[in-house]
Amino acid sequence: MRRSAASFILASTLWCGVALAGAPTDLGPVAPLAEPAGGYVGRMALTPSHGEGGAQVRMEASGLPANEEFDLVWRTMRGEWKVRDGEYHGRAYEPVAYRIASLRTDASGRLSAGFVAPDDFGFGHDVVLQNGARLYTQANFDLDMSVDVSPKSGPLGTPIQITVKGVGWRELENSWTLSYDNAFTGWISSVTTQGTARFTVPATGAPGAHVIAFIHGEFTFPYLNPEQNPRPDRPRFTQTFTITPGDPVLPAPVETQVQTHMKGLPAPGALVAQPALGPIRTPVTVSVKGFEPGRTYGLEWASMSGNRVGGWGFGDAARLIAQARADAAGALRFAFEAPDDLGGPHRLSVKGGAAEQAGWFTTLPGALPLDVAQGPAGTPFKVRLKGVGWTETANIYTLVYDNMYAGYACGFNSQGDVEIFLRASGAPGWHFIDLYPAIYKGREVRPNNFRIPQLTYSHDHPGEDLPAFHFAFKVTGGDHAAQ
Repeated sequence: MRRSAASFILASTLWCGVALAGAPTDLGPVAPLAEPAGGYVGRMALTPSHGEGGAQVRMEASGLPANEEFDLVWRTMRGEWKVRDGEYHGRAYEPVAYRIASLRTDASGRLSAGFVAPDDFGFGHDVVLQNGARLYTQANFDLDMSVDVSPKSGPLGTPIQITVKGVGWRELENSWTLSYDNAFTGWISSVTTQGTARFTVPATGAPGAHVIAFIHGEFTFPYLNPEQNPRPDRPRFTQTFTITPGDPVLPAPVETQVQTHMKGLPAPGALVAQPALGPIRTPVTVSVKGFEPGRTYGLEWASMSGNRVGGWGFGDAARLIAQARADAAGALRFAFEAPDDLGGPHRLSVKGGAAEQAGWFTTLPGALPLDVAQGPAGTPFKVRLKGVGWTETANIYTLVYDNMYAGYACGFNSQGDVEIFLRASGAPGWHFIDLYPAIYKGREVRPNNFRIPQLTYSHDHPGEDLPAFHFAFKVTGGDHAAQ
């Protein structure tokens, strides 16, 4: 399926800021062409044949018609998550193509050009020469992956910013995992970020060097012997972070870890909620006009209820949460606190008047402070979240303890209230607990990335735009069991 011209124009931002040697600056999308029915004409070579984004590439072609205009074109994919009606249906990629340069062959049918390899999905890309609707010849360029870790050292808790470029889109190329000191931390994605993954993890462990490894994992977890796999060419990366002496960098108080905006909010309706989103107990006012002066009306709040165990599913129901009397102009103003409920959009409605009026308030996930924040190893403590959603991409949070994946928790039938009971572990000192969004389940067979931390949640989570939450627990001397 081909995209509309408007979609191609949107996708052309891939090339923004890329300098092309000896080529015009009027770059833009072109329609991807099928292989020529009459066979290829001419030959093309790329030097080098692979490299990271930003590499200088030289194209040489010969055996083409003399004194003809050609477009030099880079072919790639544009990815999107398939999410609808609360269900996860996987990911989809559609072919797109971009003009690198417009060129003209000489009298002997030769041409050459230099260009810069873009930051894009990694691994194989076709670079083609075409004239109008006719594809003449092509060559492959392999875009190499790269990993950058910054900074390289710092005290305990330092946010380690990681950038991975050249993640692939095909099976066996598009699901990469991170391990910290040989413990699985989570997976990284780049479906909507065109092969670039950016995320942050805290520096955990004792002073000294710690190993961060990036390994492919098609079926949930790292595949440890890729050299003996049918695709042994896939790279693996290892970086080192050194924890140095100094005061630890602790997470901000969890009550300040509040999301202030969200992508993909429902279109506003006649009822205007201020604010339009927030965690539970957010003070909200709703204004609407067009009602009978002096009459009292009720505001209804709709929510989902149910669970997925035994095939019960979810259904929505509305309840009265506020009342107000219309003023002399027929305007209503309701005031209430956002109910303790599931996360996600909630329909607000007022019945009566000429017709039912409706609008939306979106409940955001939030976290409570730890009930116990320090104690000896073995101390029980509780992590609690509110406003966890109900969809297959919002109803799960995954817990990572000192960059080691510990497990997941859901808000199936608890209306978004999630309690996780833990016991402190590790040597005396600070330990870090991170909760990341994930994908609970779906209709995708591979790659299988269900129920594991999605470290790239902030840029590339399917469906909802969700936050992560970060805590720290201080293990003191002694043994809790002995006290």
